[in-house]
Amino acid sequence: MTPSHSILDRIGNTPVIRLDRVGAGLPVPILGKCEFLNPGGSGKDRIALAIVDEAERAGLLRPGMTLVEATAGNTGIGLALVAAIRGYRLACVMPAKMSADKRSALAALGAEVIITPNAPPSSPDNFRNVAKRLAEEHGWFLTDQFANPANALIHETTTGPEILAQCGGRVGAFVCGVGTGGTITGVGRYLAAHCPTARIVLADPVGSRLAHRVDPAQPDEDGGYLIEGIGGSVVPEVCDLSLVHAAERVSDEDSFAMAVRLMREEGLLVGGSSGTAVVAALRVAARGDVPGPVVVLLADSWDRYYAQPWMRALGESPLKG
Repeated sequence: MTPSHSILDRIGNTPVIRLDRVGAGLPVPILGKCEFLNPGGSGKDRIALAIVDEAERAGLLRPGMTLVEATAGNTGIGLALVAAIRGYRLACVMPAKMSADKRSALAALGAEVIITPNAPPSSPDNFRNVAKRLAEEHGWFLTDQFANPANALIHETTTGPEILAQCGGRVGAFVCGVGTGGTITGVGRYLAAHCPTARIVLADPVGSRLAHRVDPAQPDEDGGYLIEGIGGSVVPEVCDLSLVHAAERVSDEDSFAMAVRLMREEGLLVGGSSGTAVVAALRVAARGDVPGPVVVLLADSWDRYYAQPWMRALGESPLKG
């Protein structure tokens, strides 16, 4: 392996790992796409670099400018890596529900961290609305992950092709959650064109309204949940749910329990949303009606959740069998 010019050269080309223990006995294999192994610890590194690259090509960014993003944390960390190497400042606007670990990581990387209330999209205090207002007031560049077309495009041109190649040209289903919707949209577009039999499945937290948007038979409820970075009450602009064939709703309890299983049985150091996606993937595989492996997105690393109650509880109880 030749030396890289910077850590940004190591974004993407993440491995796919068979989940043989948690997927034991199923009619098709479960394959985890390990996006948590990107340099910044999540798949959001891809969109951070893509958005900045496109803005630079368009002449919208100059060294010394300030980027601002509304983030659950992962896109902010990816942007912090890009900003450090490309010579930008960064402000990250985060809802209060996000973990203290993410706040600390962003601050350590040199970002200004601005915390907002857990406000609905219609509120001026909503994190996206605050980021937009700060961009307008200060002349900062709004990277706008929820609406920026570069988000879905980078997954269509990198994540989707990687998955299909790693699966030998045959994918039965692709399962992931929706934060911005860029991953499910980009991968969905690529698979629709190159592997049209593949099913695209949304893994959604109980309390999110997105599953209902995919399948009206699912409950339409707008409630609270603890899983970070996925779900919501409105469909983000970059997200095309018409590409999604089905949705699985997963509780916080089941999500966190599966994240622990992935750590302890598969050695995969992932966060709670990966648990959500794997629970959904197991259900899809168990039905036996997909003609190939089920690929599930393992979105981010455990290191940004150490302070959360579900992680702290792991150190307070003995390991089980």
